[in-house]
Amino acid sequence: MEEPLCCCEYVDRRGERSHLAACCCDCEDLDEGCERWLTCRSLPPGALGRIADTVADRLRVPWFAGAVKINVSLVPPLVLLPVFLHVAALHFLLGLVVLTSLPVVVLWYYYLTHRRKERTLFFLSLGLFSLGYMYYVFLQEVVPRGHVGYSQVVALTCGLVLMLAALSRAKKDPGYLPTPASNEKSSQQGLPNNSVRRSSNGLHGVATSGAASGRAVNGEAKGYFRMSAEEPEGVKKDWCTKCQLVRPARAGHCRLCGRCVRRLDHHCVWINSCVGEQNHQAFILALSFFMLTSVYGITLTLHTICRGRTPFVALFYCPGAYSDYSSALSFTCVWYCAIVTAGMGYILLIQLLNISYNVTEREARLALRDNTGRRLLGGLVIDTGQYNRGFLCNWGHFLSLGSSPPQRSAEDIV
Repeated sequence: MEEPLCCCEYVDRRGERSHLAACCCDCEDLDEGCERWLTCRSLPPGALGRIADTVADRLRVPWFAGAVKINVSLVPPLVLLPVFLHVAALHFLLGLVVLTSLPVVVLWYYYLTHRRKERTLFFLSLGLFSLGYMYYVFLQEVVPRGHVGYSQVVALTCGLVLMLAALSRAKKDPGYLPTPASNEKSSQQGLPNNSVRRSSNGLHGVATSGAASGRAVNGEAKGYFRMSAEEPEGVKKDWCTKCQLVRPARAGHCRLCGRCVRRLDHHCVWINSCVGEQNHQAFILALSFFMLTSVYGITLTLHTICRGRTPFVALFYCPGAYSDYSSALSFTCVWYCAIVTAGMGYILLIQLLNISYNVTEREARLALRDNTGRRLLGGLVIDTGQYNRGFLCNWGHFLSLGSSPPQRSAEDIV
């Protein structure tokens, strides 16, 4: 019997037992790369990729049942964000350069990962660490000045906790459709291995047995082949070649998650998950709590470091902001929060408009591609007209999302 792993041991990507103390040993690709760099020779094809894979595999921390691997994309925000903000607090011009370049770098990395169809924890790490670090600066630099009351700190803390709770709910299942593999597994346990005869839809006398019948019955009997009540007549369902299943109306395949999602809106990099039927409400709630908490924190900070001025004026004109390093750091963090809040506010605005017209981001993109939608409100929203039933009915439909799971019935088998 193999001995259990100690806290510093792990099984590497080659299936061999290794130790954290040997993280810099036995890396032929890295040794060869250093040698070629010192002798001014080019690296062989694929060498950088192998070195990166080795480094990522060996980046671990000790844990009870063996060393745990750390996702490399989690590290940059934890290191670079405090450094950039402290550098920006040194001088007004440095702050202007840093705060201008940060959104550009984040957008560049977003388009880089989006083009490569890669999932990354970078944005989730950046968002959560930004919240934690801004709250830390607020408690360390703003509250000790004595202009923020205890009740205001409690209100800001409650807003932060509520936002994190909504974010945790938004991170859960967005409404994934079951894959054929899971259907086949459940069919072998709960269904007899006899053929299922289909007589509707013109398929008379067609019989399937074994795993094929398991996939058909399970995929349909779970309600994913039936048209729900809010879907208008004539809306066709389509076949997903990736997941090998028939998608209900408004469902879509996420190429980053590799799964089909009911009423797919979009894949949000900030939560590293899809936004669909089951978590769309929590996503809107998290954005709303973030906006309220962020604006409230910005207002309290500006009232503290720029006395006698309204928050909007103080944001652009605060003569004493760089009189001391504490005020400069607080003012820099305020501007960082303002930039992030403006971006999230735009996302929230688009989401609220889409809900008012009962259209998802995915449907809007498809309508633009096929030239089947109408641009409204200066292009902020694309009305497809397919599911729009009026403002109140659209919001009523949104608030009822996920409240009634798909029904299971033998009539669903088509």
